[in-house]
Amino acid sequence: MANRENSPVSSKGSNRPSPTQLKWLRRSLNEAGGKLPLFDESGRQVPAATVRACIAAGWAEPWFSNPLKPDWLVCKLTDKGRAMLERDGNSKNLVNHL
Repeated sequence: MANRENSPVSSKGSNRPSPTQLKWLRRSLNEAGGKLPLFDESGRQVPAATVRACIAAGWAEPWFSNPLKPDWLVCKLTDKGRAMLERDGNSKNLVNHL
């Protein structure tokens, strides 16, 4: 059974990020080049399922390979991801909440 939290498709069938995905995607708005963080605010690695679901939805894309940690996916926000955040008005709220 798929984990709904990391699936890019909500239970209503729309292509919307889960709260976890949305929080992760929002953090890229204040990073150089739209880089998505490897770790959450508590220092835990962002789950690979979250990263892969956002890549599958087109909101994130692999940026470069990390030769020291090849299993880590270093990603950045895509234009589609930025448009989704802006369309939902989330980018304006992000700056005040990070």
